[in-house]
Amino acid sequence: MKRPIGITLISYIYIFGIATLIATTFFFDQIASNIEFVEKLGLPNFPEELFRVVIAIATLITIYGYMNLKPWGFWLMILYCISFGAISYLIILSYNKQLFIGNFVWSSIVLVYSLAVHKKFFNKNETRNIKFAR
Repeated sequence: MKRPIGITLISYIYIFGIATLIATTFFFDQIASNIEFVEKLGLPNFPEELFRVVIAIATLITIYGYMNLKPWGFWLMILYCISFGAISYLIILSYNKQLFIGNFVWSSIVLVYSLAVHKKFFNKNETRNIKFAR
């Protein structure tokens, strides 16, 4: 069986997001300093650039498992969506930042879709190493 197209699209969108996060961290310092994720998360003493790199690495690991239909990839994606959805929702409420509405909606969409196709992750016949490029 093939990987569902939704999982592929979600994974590639997250990969694009990771590339954007890294680009804004290292090449567009002005944009990165305006967002200040660590301050909004209550970690003002943690370096912003290091936090972004840690998030990028954690997301890549999650996407690898998610794209390969691994059960641990499914659970990491569920955890990722719930945590970042909740963080985005709290930022919307606390800071009244309209920018984070899209993050909350996207996390909700990915969460609902992942739960809808959860059987693909737990079927041993479908769990395999799927390459990123075909």
